[in-house]
This record gives sequence, C-alpha cells and structure tokens, in this order.
Amino acid sequence: MHALSKKAIEDALDTEWLGLPVIYLPEIGSTNEYLLALATNKAPAGTLVITDYQTAGKGRLDRRWEAPKGTSLLFSLLLRPGWPVAQAHWLTMLSGLAVVAAIEASTGLSCGLKWPNDVMCRVDGAWRKVGGLLLAAGLEADRIGYAVMGIGLNVNIPAGQMPATRTPATSLYLATGREIDRLLLLVQILTRLERQYITAGQGHSPWPDWQARLISIGREVTVHMGIQTLSGTVEGTGPAGQLLLRDATGKLHEISAGDVE
Repeated sequence: MHALSKKAIEDALDTEWLGLPVIYLPEIGSTNEYLLALATNKAPAGTLVITDYQTAGKGRLDRRWEAPKGTSLLFSLLLRPGWPVAQAHWLTMLSGLAVVAAIEASTGLSCGLKWPNDVMCRVDGAWRKVGGLLLAAGLEADRIGYAVMGIGLNVNIPAGQMPATRTPATSLYLATGREIDRLLLLVQILTRLERQYITAGQGHSPWPDWQARLISIGREVTVHMGIQTLSGTVEGTGPAGQLLLRDATGKLHEISAGDVE
C-alpha cells in the first residue's frame, strides 16, 4: 500500500492539470474550507488539497464527518469552469460519475449514486454508502468563477469505526475483505474526472450518464426537506439535477434539495 504524500501523489498522477499543484497536509480542519480560502486568493485551477485526517470535516447540511486517521480518501479540488450558473450541478454529476467508475475499476464492486450526492456500493444485495460529495461555488456575475469539490470516501475503515450516517454505510475494505490502495484509487478518480470535465466544457451534459447511475429511480422513497416531508415514486431527474417525485395523488414534485430515504 502506498502512503499519501505530496511526492507520492505527484509521481503517480497522469493528469495534465487536475490535481496539481498538490497540497498534502497530514491533518486539517476541513479540506474544503482550506481550499476555499485559497480559491479567493487566485490559486490555480486543478489545485488539490488532501489529508489523512479531518478534525472538522462536514457533509451536506453541515453534518459532521469524521473517520479514523489514514483510513479514508479526504480531498478537495479547485475548478474554475466559467460555466453558466445553471450548469453548477454538472460538477457534482461529473465527480460522482468519476468516483463510482474508479471504485468499480479498483474493487470490482457494483456502485451507484443516491440523489443528490451520496456514493453507494452494493454489498450482499443491499446498497451501502461509501462516501459523499460536497460542492461550494463562488459566482462572478452569471458565471461560476470558482468551485471547490470536496470528496470523502470510506476506504479502509475497519468494523466498529464507521462515521455515523443517516444512510447505512460501509467501507471499501469491509465490502471487499481487503485493503484498497488509496493513492491508486485517487489517481483513477482524477484521471476520469479530468477527461469528463473537458468533455463537459465542450458542451456535453453529464446528466444522462449521471441519471443512469441513480439507484432511486422507479422506487418508492421519502424525501426530507427541512420540516417538510414528501413520499412518492421517483420518476427521474431534470437536466439541472432536480428530483422528479410523483406522490400518491398523482402530483409531480420537482425537488432541488433534500435527503432521500
């Protein structure tokens, strides 16, 4: 197994710009918060901030995310797409697609995405969460001036040390019965994401491929949106990533944010 370090990552990367420069910190509060500060100080697109341990890691809705040291992939990437604001969801879609494809190639597991940003793998016939994505963007007029994409994956977390999640969770180690090389998995993710990002920059939406990876389409679900709850059948998603849910009365709801159960 390769240990994470600035030199190890630089030597292993085969991307042209994504993941460079590398900022490796053994411990940090939050890679997203650290990189957001750099983003406003003109750090270059592609900058990678990665750590072995986050003391203040967060998921969606400011939920705490903490994993044992040296067991996970915890990193953030700086992008400067200049895309219209309406395409901001493309960044989450691209990242999700790159992550699930890289995990499948590295582990042989069957993986999918749970709307809006959970990374899932099928273990013993059931879907289990292995990670998540968190996007923060800065706007310039009607364009995305910069975006920080945070990715957290449960790689080699042993039984009994999984972070608490609302969705049943596992790690790649528990799902496969073997340790996974975090450095090689990181390289696979970045290679795929760079290629897909370039394609999206040419105007090709990742939405069809992303929707095909969603595990909830056609299922009965409950969506929690703060104090409001909706139940129904997921019919699909819209081009901007909104969930299309038809309730028992036949009414179709378009949901931009929420937690699916």
